[in-house]
Amino acid sequence: MRLNAVCYGLLALTLAVSAFLPHPWWAGLLLLNGLTLALYGADKLAAIKAWQRVPEITLLTFGLIGGWPGALCGQRLFRHKTQKQPFKTWFIVSVLLNVAACGAVWYAVYGRFL
Repeated sequence: MRLNAVCYGLLALTLAVSAFLPHPWWAGLLLLNGLTLALYGADKLAAIKAWQRVPEITLLTFGLIGGWPGALCGQRLFRHKTQKQPFKTWFIVSVLLNVAACGAVWYAVYGRFL
């Protein structure tokens, strides 16, 4: 899938660019969420025009690695991927896994939760 390679190439470029910004962690998350929002918009446009779609596993992966706020915005803004039940279930699972992983890293670094 050529489109899938483009999506992950953009992800690598986003993370590489964030390394050169003043606050790379926060800049990376912001850029990742912007990219995820753009992917949801591109997938909605592809659905309307009957073009090649962004694979669901790619959308879920971007949400899992931290782009889920952008994915939620994209779902609401573009009214996309809001009714398909298997996708919604896996999306919620990916959000919960991301939040749990962030909590585990926080606990490992600081030894306590907020």
